[in-house]
Amino acid sequence: MLCRLSGKWISRTVGSVDEALRKLEANAEGVSARLDISAIETLDTAGAWLISRFINAHRAGGGEVEVLGASKSALILLEEVQPIARNPTIPEKPKSDSWFVAVPAAIGRAMYNMRDDMMQGLFILGATISGAQMKLGRKHTLNPAAIANQIDRMGVGAIPIIMLMSAIVGAIIAQQGAFQLRYFGAEIFVVDLVGILIWRELGVLMTAIMVSGRSGSAITAEIGSMKMREEVDALTVMGLNPVGVLVFPRLLALVIALPCLTIVANFAAVGGAMATAWLYSGIPPTAFIDRMHEAIDLTTIFAGLIKAPFMALIIGVIASVEGMKVGGSAESLGSHVTASVVKAIFVVIVVDGLFAMFYAAIDF
Repeated sequence: MLCRLSGKWISRTVGSVDEALRKLEANAEGVSARLDISAIETLDTAGAWLISRFINAHRAGGGEVEVLGASKSALILLEEVQPIARNPTIPEKPKSDSWFVAVPAAIGRAMYNMRDDMMQGLFILGATISGAQMKLGRKHTLNPAAIANQIDRMGVGAIPIIMLMSAIVGAIIAQQGAFQLRYFGAEIFVVDLVGILIWRELGVLMTAIMVSGRSGSAITAEIGSMKMREEVDALTVMGLNPVGVLVFPRLLALVIALPCLTIVANFAAVGGAMATAWLYSGIPPTAFIDRMHEAIDLTTIFAGLIKAPFMALIIGVIASVEGMKVGGSAESLGSHVTASVVKAIFVVIVVDGLFAMFYAAIDF
């Protein structure tokens, strides 16, 4: 079959020939064609797309199409829309794997992704120290203004919500503990329960979870937005280490702010528990404090505070890794912010459990 095309094949005129081409394409099953386009006066992308559709229809039906009389400019445009020099292969629809194959494949992908995230996290830790240029004899090794700004945003700005949450949780623990211990006539032991639970475990854990949701997501969003706007590439072009410039102030601010927020959370939780014990169980604040002096010691307090810098590093590194993985779309930014919060909370809880087992092993 020989087809000759002529006239102006541009956006304003291709509508008049679209119906005729569709009729030819409907009868293209097993038909080979020779397409002469030497008489086409003007060709733009819309016209080239129609020609490409005609070629694909014949090739899909098992036929061949030979293009004749194409000028150099028309050939370049057609090549951009449809490579006519070779027959395109029609991709087969992928077969859905059974659960017997899909489950191990998903586990394997998750393990590889975990390995990649760990390697990226180690790279960020090294590049942070390298980018900060913390070497003897160097001037301007740190930017105090940037670090102070991040401490204000991540630490000072989080004090109200941390205090409110901790006070409520401490009050709930005291009320529930007193309610259960009342059956045994041992309501005074609610002080021991609150003291050990808050100072050793819940204070730092709740603070880390709140910081990962509040500050970790902000770090991912900020770095991801900079990556989307190519500001990270601009820092590289300027000869700066983007990881050190962007991550180091935030990471150092987290390491400083999280232990301080933990102390604030501990006192707020104890205050909430003290008020609840006074109102609900009739334990006055003086008796509450005296009992707490007997129930806890410095090891109980430091057992919780030692965890705080490690959790701060975990939150900062995970947030930075997810921020550096952001692509060029808003959907990518949202998904990585969500992943940052979920991963940080999960790893923080796991690390808290590992610390608990370590403390039990060394009798601390």
